[in-house]
Amino acid sequence: MGYQLEQELKKMLSLAGEFEVKIDERGRFKLPQKLIEQLGNGRKLDFILNRGFDKNIMMYPREVWEQKTKEINQLSIYDKKERQALRYYYRGVTEVSNDTADRILIPSLLMEYAGIQKDLVILAFTDIIEIWSKEDYERMIENEPDDFDATIQAALTKSRSLPQ
Repeated sequence: MGYQLEQELKKMLSLAGEFEVKIDERGRFKLPQKLIEQLGNGRKLDFILNRGFDKNIMMYPREVWEQKTKEINQLSIYDKKERQALRYYYRGVTEVSNDTADRILIPSLLMEYAGIQKDLVILAFTDIIEIWSKEDYERMIENEPDDFDATIQAALTKSRSLPQ
C-alpha cells in the first residue's frame, strides 16, 4: 500500500531543479521562483523540514509529508530497530511556511546538522526537496560513480520488481 501511495503522489507533484541560494543573517533563504511555480505559484506553501539521510535537510511539501508518514507510522514502537527508525525519522521535524517574500526559515539545529553556513543548494526531484550545504553538495557530486548508467539501470530494475 505504501509504494502505491508514493507512486500516485509522484504523479501529482513532479519537482525538478537544482538551485544555489544564499542564507541571510536570520537563517532564511528565498525559494527560487522556478520551484515556487512547480509547487503552486501564488499561494502559501507549507513544508515539513527534517534531518535528511545524507547530512542534508529534507523539505517535504505538507501533502507529501502526510503520505510518507503514513508508511513510516506503520513501524512498531515495541520493536527496538523500528522504534529507533521512528526516532531518527522524526528528529528535527519542523513545520515551516513561506513568508510574504517567499523566504523559509531553517532552524539552527537543522542548519548545524547539515553544516549550512551561508550558501546552500536545493535539489528538487520527484516529490521531495533536499537542502545541502554548498560544500557537501559539491563533494557529493564529485563522488558520482563513473558508471552512472549502470547505477540508473540497477535502480530501475529494482523499482520495476517492486509490487505495484
